[in-house]
Amino acid sequence: MRLPSPLQVKAELARRDFYYFFREFAWPVLQPGTPFISNWHIEHICRALEAVSRGEVKRLIINSPFRLAKSSLVSQAWPAWDWIDNPSKQFLTASYAKDVATRDAVASRRIIDSDNYQAAWGHIFRLTTDQDTKQRYDNSLMGTRTISSTDGAATGFGGDRIIIDDPISAQNANSEIARESSINFYRGTISTRLNNAQTGAIVLVHQRLHENDLTGYLLNNEPGCWEQIIFPMRFSTANVVHNNLGLKDPRTTEGELLHPERLNEATVAALEVTLGAFHTAAQLQQRPSVRGGNLIKTIWFKRYKVLPKLLWRAIYADTAMKIKESNDYSVFQCWGKGEDGKIYLVDLVRGRFEAPELRRQAIDFWNAHLPKSPLTGNLRKMAIEDKASGTGLIQDVQRSGKIPVFPVQRSVDKLSRCMDGIPYMEAGLVCIPEEASWVSDYLKEMGEFSNDGSHPFDDQIDPTLDAIQDMLGGQGPMVISKSVVQQFARRS
Repeated sequence: MRLPSPLQVKAELARRDFYYFFREFAWPVLQPGTPFISNWHIEHICRALEAVSRGEVKRLIINSPFRLAKSSLVSQAWPAWDWIDNPSKQFLTASYAKDVATRDAVASRRIIDSDNYQAAWGHIFRLTTDQDTKQRYDNSLMGTRTISSTDGAATGFGGDRIIIDDPISAQNANSEIARESSINFYRGTISTRLNNAQTGAIVLVHQRLHENDLTGYLLNNEPGCWEQIIFPMRFSTANVVHNNLGLKDPRTTEGELLHPERLNEATVAALEVTLGAFHTAAQLQQRPSVRGGNLIKTIWFKRYKVLPKLLWRAIYADTAMKIKESNDYSVFQCWGKGEDGKIYLVDLVRGRFEAPELRRQAIDFWNAHLPKSPLTGNLRKMAIEDKASGTGLIQDVQRSGKIPVFPVQRSVDKLSRCMDGIPYMEAGLVCIPEEASWVSDYLKEMGEFSNDGSHPFDDQIDPTLDAIQDMLGGQGPMVISKSVVQQFARRS
């Protein structure tokens, strides 16, 4: 009797065990030169996907923090493994952007094209040449891989296995329009694209971002239909979810980390400072909190008696559309970027001004703060929202030729901008005077700001958020200096 070769043994082990396949066949292709670091959550995801391949699970939700191999497992390696025994299966995969879905499809094809995969299973099927693009490819046994995205047009293709991998980006998590778009993509497109509704499977792999994201929608509107496995960054008994897969979080100690070899205590503590309480609950713990009530805590604002040395200053303005008593005020705020990495509200003026008075207030406020000293830095610019009365003010001030005016385009809603700014406030990087005539009104407005528009005024919010974005973060993920992160991590 002829014994099987080492390759045949390895191939058979990989065919039977997705975890073994991922470690021995997929990982070297996806991360060449990078040692594979095992962890229990990787094995759990593999076991859950094996159950889907066997037809035992038709609806699966996997909630995991970022950068922990969830896309590598689900969207890249699993389709390649599933085709070993089920080469005729059709995969439809989608993400929040087409380039992300394309990336995963290309990575999966690289696994299939690899020398080891071809040596082990190349005799079963081959990729065809008549349909072989980055966005769709077929195999010789009628299996297909097609991509779509929640931000694009609805796909006309179907699938036996449908993967939705992060249907919304972290940048758009606070946008109700973006969240509704991802939910409507599922309801109007994905839910109707199974080739066979009785035997087909849908897998949602999702970093939680908001209580009303797609995971939240499915758990609330399709209860009992979905198996859910959840991997909070820190163990919490309140975060335990029971499933019918026999997969149980092996941790028992509150606060124990998910994958300390990859994300250790210092790294996670720094992330928690950077993200703040809301984003930590969602993106790390996979349990987004309900953002009701007051969003901004006034105790977050650090108070100063004497201004520290400032590197530079700028004026941020928000103008009201009308001057009736019920409308918002126009506001000019002078902010300084401190040498210590924090920002300082130096002064503000607020009122209901007609157009000529609005122009005079802008020029007077600029002139009052124009003088430069070694401690205050240069006054660089006046940033004004380019909308309604702000557009006219920009034109008026520009005609004076003495003030550098920067029009501000706000492309996202105020709530989303506020949620992006909260981590900076919570980290103590936004400072206001200990004593000033306007401080109590400023704090009152900040503390009353809500997610449902029930607050009376919010005119001071926008220039504050403009200052945070301009002086601390810019667009995209929160960026806080390493020294500040370490400082607050030590305090926690």
